[in-house]
Amino acid sequence: MAIDSNDSKLPWYRRTFRWGQTNLTEMDPVGCDMSWWKQYWRETRVQGVIVNAGGIVAYYPSQLELQYRAKGLGDRDLFGEWVTEARNEGLAVLARMDINRATQEFYDAHPDWFVVNRHGEPLTTDGRYFSCINSDYYKEFIPEVLKEIIAAYGPDGFTDNSWTGVSRSNICHCEHCRRKFKAASGLELPAASDWNDPAYRQWIKWSYSCRIENWDLFNKVTAQYGGSDCLWLGMVNANPVKTHASFCDLKEVGERSKIIMCDHQSRDTLNGFEQNSLNGYLLHGVAGWDVIIPESMANYIRGERSFRQGSSPPKETRLWMVEGIAGGISPWYHHVGAVQEDRRQFDNAPPVMQWHEENEAYLYNRLPVANVGLVWSQENTEFYGREDADEKVALPWHGFVRALTRARIPFVPVHADHIANEAHRLDVLILPNLAAMTDAQCQSVRQFVEAGGSLVFTGATATLDEWGEVRSGFPLESITGIQPLHQVAGAVGKVSSNWAFYEAHNYFRLPGDRHPVLAGFEKTDILPFGGHIHRVQAGGQLKAVATYIPSYPIYPPEFSWVREPQTDIPVMLAGEHAAGGRIFYFAGDVDRCYGRTHLPDLGDLLANAVQWAASEQLPIQVDGPGYLDCKLYRQDNRLILHIVNLSGANQNPGYLEEYLPVGPITISIRTDDLVPVSVQLKVSGKQVKLDVSSSWITVRIESITDHELLVLE
Repeated sequence: MAIDSNDSKLPWYRRTFRWGQTNLTEMDPVGCDMSWWKQYWRETRVQGVIVNAGGIVAYYPSQLELQYRAKGLGDRDLFGEWVTEARNEGLAVLARMDINRATQEFYDAHPDWFVVNRHGEPLTTDGRYFSCINSDYYKEFIPEVLKEIIAAYGPDGFTDNSWTGVSRSNICHCEHCRRKFKAASGLELPAASDWNDPAYRQWIKWSYSCRIENWDLFNKVTAQYGGSDCLWLGMVNANPVKTHASFCDLKEVGERSKIIMCDHQSRDTLNGFEQNSLNGYLLHGVAGWDVIIPESMANYIRGERSFRQGSSPPKETRLWMVEGIAGGISPWYHHVGAVQEDRRQFDNAPPVMQWHEENEAYLYNRLPVANVGLVWSQENTEFYGREDADEKVALPWHGFVRALTRARIPFVPVHADHIANEAHRLDVLILPNLAAMTDAQCQSVRQFVEAGGSLVFTGATATLDEWGEVRSGFPLESITGIQPLHQVAGAVGKVSSNWAFYEAHNYFRLPGDRHPVLAGFEKTDILPFGGHIHRVQAGGQLKAVATYIPSYPIYPPEFSWVREPQTDIPVMLAGEHAAGGRIFYFAGDVDRCYGRTHLPDLGDLLANAVQWAASEQLPIQVDGPGYLDCKLYRQDNRLILHIVNLSGANQNPGYLEEYLPVGPITISIRTDDLVPVSVQLKVSGKQVKLDVSSSWITVRIESITDHELLVLE
C-alpha cells in the first residue's frame, strides 16, 4: 500500500513522516512555554509529537496512587496541555513511557514486582527499584496506566524506550521468573552467566520471548481501549549486535509493527555515520518498505562525554539526519527538556526537516536497487558472540559494511531466516563470520547457491549449530567442497594495542599467478593481515588465492625478518559452483581486521571479493574522490539516488566540524527496463546532463558538499 502524508483517510502511522520529541524533565512544568513549542513544530514541519506521559514519572494528575508525579508538576496537567495544543495543530500524539523502575514507596507496597538477585536482594540505582518484566508490574499495573491515559487523553499510541527491562547482565530470581522459567523449560533458573550451562542458554532464548509477550500484551490493551489504530510501539535500536544486550528481537518486532520507532540517536565509536542509512535498510528488511520508520535524532551532545542540555554540533546532527533519510528513515528531532539555555540546538533540525517536506514525494513508496545481501542474525550474536559479541560479531559486520560503502557497492541487510524470501532479488550473499546458524538457514544458503547465486563467507561461518555448539559436519561442504579442521592460527581474540604484539604481526603471501580479487596489488608480493585464520581442507571447488605468512618479531627492527616466508595454509579460497555462481571464502578474518583497523588493503580485498562474486554485474558505478555512501532506489518510473559525503567525517572520538566537498563525481547506473530522460538534483538545484549509452546512463556532478539527491525519470 502506498503511503501519503496528504491522505487523511490513511491511519496516522501511514502518513506521519516527520516527528518531534521533547523529553520532559521533572521541573519542566514550572517553565514550559507551549506557545514557543507550537512555533517550533511549524518550523520543523512535524506531523507528530512524542511527549512524556507516565511510568517512571507522570506528567498528568494520575489517579493511580503509586505512580510518581513530576516534582514540579503541582496542579498542572502538562501532558494534557501538550496533547491539546498538538491536536489543535493537527498533529499525531504518542505518549512516551518509561516503565523499568519505580520508587521506594512502590517497592515497599509490592516487593515481589521487582528484580532481585539469587540472594533475594533488589536491584537499584539512584534510589529507584528495577521492575521485573514477568511480574504484575508489567502484567497489571502498566496496563492500568495505559488505560488511564487512553481514557483521559486518547493518544494515537505509546512509545517506551525501556520496555525491555533490565539487561542480560542481571538474572532476575523473583518468584515470577522462577515459576515461569520452570514451566517453560523444566529447569531451574541459572545462577550466573555460563554459556556451558544448558539452563543459561535456555534462559537467553526465553528472555527474548518474555519481552515479545509483553509487546503483544500492551498492544492488546491499547487496541481494546483505544481502538485498532492505537498502537503500543516500544522503541528499538537498529544495531543487530547492540540490541542483544536488551533482549529485543528485531525480527519479531518488525513482523508485528505497523510503524517502527527507532531509538538510535547518533553514531558511536565503532560505527560511523554510515550506520544510520544501514539502520533504515535493516529495519525495513524486517518490517517491509511500506512501513514508516522514524528515528530519534539527538540535538544534545553525545560521544565521549554527553551533555543533556548542550547543543550538538550542527554539522554532526545534520549529517546523521541526512544519512538516515538516505536509508529510508523518517526524521525525528529529540530534545531533553522543554526549557533550554543553550538555544543553538533549535537551529539544527529545521533546515533538514523543511527539505524533507519539500522532497517527501521521492523518499517513500520506493524499493532499494541492490543485488548483494549482507546476512545477520541475533542467534549468531547470542550463541557465537556470547560474552564477546563486539569482537566476534560486530567487527566482522562493520568490516563488510564499511568496505561495501567505501567501494560504493549497493547492498541490503538480510536476516538469516529471510534468505529464501530475498533470494530472487539477490546475486550475492555475504555471511560475515555467521558461525551459529540453524539447519534451515544453512539449507537456504545451499538452495541459493544451487540456484546459481554467488556466496562470500568468512571465518567460522556455519561451523556451529543454533546453540553455539560445534557441528559434527560442515553443512556448506556440498556447495563449497571445504571441510573445517576446527584449528585456528594467528592472533585470536582481542588484539593488544601494543604495537609489538607478536601474534598479530602476520601477512598474506600473494602468488605469481594472481586471482582477479588481488587486482590493485601488482606491486607487492605480501599484504599485511594482523588476524587469525581458520584451517580448512579444500576440495575440488575452491582453490587457494593466497597463503599464510606466520607472525615474526616486529621489534627491535634488527630482528624483524620473515622466519617462514612460505606455507601451504590458504587464507583465501575461490571457485565456481556447477550451477554458475561464484564462491569466495576468507579463511583469514579479513572482515574483523578491517572492522578494527580500517586498513585500506583489507577493505579492498573484501570489496574485490564481492565484485568478483557478482561477476561485475552491479547496478551502479560511482567514480571520483571521497568516502561516499550511495543508496539507489526504484520508484515507479523513477530512479532515485542518495549520495552522502562522509569524507573526513568518521574520526572518533570527535565531532564533525567541517564538510569536505568532493568532486567531480561520475555516476553510471544500469538501466535494464527503465531509461530515464532527465535528472534533477534536489539538494544543489543544479541542472546536469544525462548521457545514455548501451545499457548504462551516466551523470556527472561537479561537487557534493554534504549530500545530494538525484531523481532520474
